[in-house]
Amino acid sequence: MSVTPRISARAARFAGVAAAASALALGAAGTASACNISEFTAVAECAGEQGVITVVDKDPSGVKATVSVYLKSGGTEKLIGSQDVQGTREGATLTFKENWQPNATYRVHVKAGDQVDEDISPDVTAPGKACATTPAPSKPAPSKPAPSKPAPSKPAPSTSAPASPTPAAPAPSNSPAPAGSSDNLAETGSSSNTPLFAGLAAALVVAGGGIVFALRKRGAAQR
Repeated sequence: MSVTPRISARAARFAGVAAAASALALGAAGTASACNISEFTAVAECAGEQGVITVVDKDPSGVKATVSVYLKSGGTEKLIGSQDVQGTREGATLTFKENWQPNATYRVHVKAGDQVDEDISPDVTAPGKACATTPAPSKPAPSKPAPSKPAPSKPAPSTSAPASPTPAAPAPSNSPAPAGSSDNLAETGSSSNTPLFAGLAAALVVAGGGIVFALRKRGAAQR
């Protein structure tokens, strides 16, 4: 049986449509397996007390990529670090330790072969509050020693001459007081006039003895 030109044209048309569909499917599959910047995300966060920049690569094709993080400050940039990553469907995570300041800005660049060479958009901005830090335990204040009491000062030895001893009161004397003294010794019965009286008595005795002697001599002469 011969094939008519009309049937041949229809068959060719169907074959072209099928080829085009296959090409589109292959293109879509290739595009889906290629690495794309949209598969990368980055965030500034706290890991406990440590500030970090975390980058996640969810590239199911597993294309090896290099991720670099830069700190943007005053029109200049400072490289924080670069790490290699191979993405997975679940996501491969990179962590850059960085004690970021609140509201600091970071640029994250991805280079994956000849498929990706651009920055993650938008830039990463750190939170407005720093990571919490645990306060260091306070040290007890050193106890102050009690003030020592000064030792009692000993009196300095006196350099002045020793006081002269008080003279003892004289013992009472029985000797007669000198004439003319007005003091009378009531206890002994004597006074300052005693010698005078004794002299007068002696004179009287002598005078009486002379008178007696004269009278005796005179009587003997008369006989």
